[in-house]
Amino acid sequence: MGPKGSKQSKKKNNAKKQKNAQIEEELEMEKEEVRNQVKILVLGTGESGKSTFIKQLLILHKGGFTHTDRETYYSTIRKNTIFHIIQMINACKSFGWELEKKNLELARKYANIKVNEITDLNEKVVKELKQLWSDSALKTAYKNRHKFHLPDSSNYYLDDLDRIGETDYSPNDKDILLCRIPTTGLNKISFNFGETPWNVIDVGGQRSERRKWIHQFDDVTLIIYVVAINEFNQKLFEDEEVNRLLESLVLFEKTSNDKYFKEKNCVIFFNKIDLFEDKIKSEDLSQCFPDYEGGNDPDEAKKFIKLKFLEAGENESRNIFCHYTCATDTRNIENVFDAVNVSIIENTLKTGGYM
Repeated sequence: MGPKGSKQSKKKNNAKKQKNAQIEEELEMEKEEVRNQVKILVLGTGESGKSTFIKQLLILHKGGFTHTDRETYYSTIRKNTIFHIIQMINACKSFGWELEKKNLELARKYANIKVNEITDLNEKVVKELKQLWSDSALKTAYKNRHKFHLPDSSNYYLDDLDRIGETDYSPNDKDILLCRIPTTGLNKISFNFGETPWNVIDVGGQRSERRKWIHQFDDVTLIIYVVAINEFNQKLFEDEEVNRLLESLVLFEKTSNDKYFKEKNCVIFFNKIDLFEDKIKSEDLSQCFPDYEGGNDPDEAKKFIKLKFLEAGENESRNIFCHYTCATDTRNIENVFDAVNVSIIENTLKTGGYM
């Protein structure tokens, strides 16, 4: 090969080296970007309040709900309101809570409506629902909702039927926060907290959805586990023999001790604390935990449940932080989220070998 060929070959080699160097630099920059991101996995059983927490992040860090969001919830809220009346009518029949004679025919009409036949609210439907909701038997059903499956927020919508039934009704933030739509698959929200990119992922909590969790553990910065602390006297939708709070405890113990969790800090949100403090006045925690002896004292009950979860998940490889939350209270979630940021900083220092 002559001098000219050698120069061309050398030039090609230099260009190749420069290209490789550029690629390596870009890859390193991508790795650094990933390292600087915060990835949070939100776990918990169904109806624990995970999705409500994600909605709060939309309000706090993404400018709130869009017009499209509100249109989506518009239909769901109205149809769910009718469905909740149907659920309570059926519960009255099952448990022997007798409706007033004047409401029997109307109750039969709604009891025979199939879920896929539920129509939207109109003036006539609103009037009928208000009449049924005023019946003491349905009030008894709502009070005993732990005996069947009825969202805690049902009364919120039924007490405000006139507003929800208006032709120009548009759900406000509280309407949306209290609206229950089961999570299927993944629900992800990304935003900057300060100068740091955050990715928060919520996955369905029903038993059929949990198998998807394992695929989300890679590169997780922190685990948030949400517990509906008020469910100590309720049964699973999937299994009427299983206590909801015990299911949450068993699931936490299993997942927190999985190999993917052992090195991860964890934050437990003991959610629906407002409902818990109201319920514990008349319901004894011993029906869930036979070894509990604190009676109806809410502080004793909270400490007992917290200890159960700490015992189930504590190990030397990570810390578990606990907070009592009300996911529908934006100010509460904002304060708790600031506290979560502290645990993330600690995790970063620990990973970097600084503590």
